[in-house]
Amino acid sequence: MVEYKEVLLDQTYAALADQTRRALLLRLLQQEARVTELAEPFAMSLNAVSKHLQVLERAGLIRREVRGREHYLFADPEPLQQAVDWLNTYRQFWEQRLDRLEVFLRQKKTAKNARRKA
Repeated sequence: MVEYKEVLLDQTYAALADQTRRALLLRLLQQEARVTELAEPFAMSLNAVSKHLQVLERAGLIRREVRGREHYLFADPEPLQQAVDWLNTYRQFWEQRLDRLEVFLRQKKTAKNARRKA
């Protein structure tokens, strides 16, 4: 189970590492769209956009629904939440460390000021 979650997390971050994929995902977070609609603003082939979409699909960030001959895509934010949860673990760690550093530096400054007055 842990390995499966780690693989999904790796795929999520790998998918988000590319500017084009982030733009595609942002568009799909706003509204579902057909592949051809998603490809319009990009100066690349439909095949290249499709490859980016496949990476997002493998990461579970988007889902595909076939209606007739049209492929509609929509965002699935669940893997994003898992990525945020992972980052929050480290955010809390560093905030605690920085809070302790702040206390230490204040104590050091207070001690230094006390020595000056003595």
